[in-house]
Amino acid sequence: MDGGELTDAERRVWAAMPAGTRTALAGLSGADLRSLLLGVARDRAATVRPSEVVRRWREDRFVRPAGADPRVLARMEARMWQLLPADICGVELSPVVPVGTCSAVAPVSQNRIVTTMRASEVLSDPTNALAVEAAVRRRRQSEVHLAAAHRVLRAQDFGGAASAHFRLFVLVSSARDTGSGVTQARLLNRHLTYWQTVLNELAPTVAPRLHVTTFDDDVIRERLADTVRPELDGGVIPLVDEPERRRGRGYYTGCALRITVLDGSLEIGDGGLTDWTARLSGDAKEHCLVSCLATERLVDHVAR
Repeated sequence: MDGGELTDAERRVWAAMPAGTRTALAGLSGADLRSLLLGVARDRAATVRPSEVVRRWREDRFVRPAGADPRVLARMEARMWQLLPADICGVELSPVVPVGTCSAVAPVSQNRIVTTMRASEVLSDPTNALAVEAAVRRRRQSEVHLAAAHRVLRAQDFGGAASAHFRLFVLVSSARDTGSGVTQARLLNRHLTYWQTVLNELAPTVAPRLHVTTFDDDVIRERLADTVRPELDGGVIPLVDEPERRRGRGYYTGCALRITVLDGSLEIGDGGLTDWTARLSGDAKEHCLVSCLATERLVDHVAR
């Protein structure tokens, strides 16, 4: 990293350090750097008073409890697990993943992620973690479908009273390309059919919708018309074309999804086709579809 890539805060900190500090730290091995940082953390923790813990508990958005009723949330997520097809494997993810899990495969700044001192980062998006697991499993399985429910922590400030941490129920599927968009259509049908089932049972009174956008991919557009829509249009949850969407272009490849309630005015889920398992496995023929639903956001409106 050169000086031009430093933030103002980083420049200020390095300027206050003795000359050569940055070079010396950069030359440390990973194990030595972790030992140094852990020692610093231990020394700082030794000076913390109980009153300071209470103050941080009140003021730090990273540590404040969520506002959702855990009993209502647990019941909703339990039903979502029950509605999940048997051939989609549930995964209980670790609270941390290898450092770079998100930024290595997606255009995400590491500044948005809470990085630890042990070459790991707090899970900020379970779809990235499940994509890694899917890439590992694809070595011994012809097709992989995974699901997880997890509380995630993100470093960016969402503004207002929005929590820095929240629960997501996610699906990730990975399979090899068979040509003509057939694989992508099959994966889209699986995910969208599941979300239709969930919304129809758990949120029928809040006008749920599924939205789909294609990004400059005529093959996917054709498969949506002749394969995906015929499977889904009979459902009570509408699948709405959203050609004006621009968010997600470059993050998703070919196709993006949204899940909304209140006639499209509130987004509670997102997803799309990605190249993550292709990049993780080094196989350009690999296709990956991810999708998620923010269960606390759904509970907030369904429980009213």
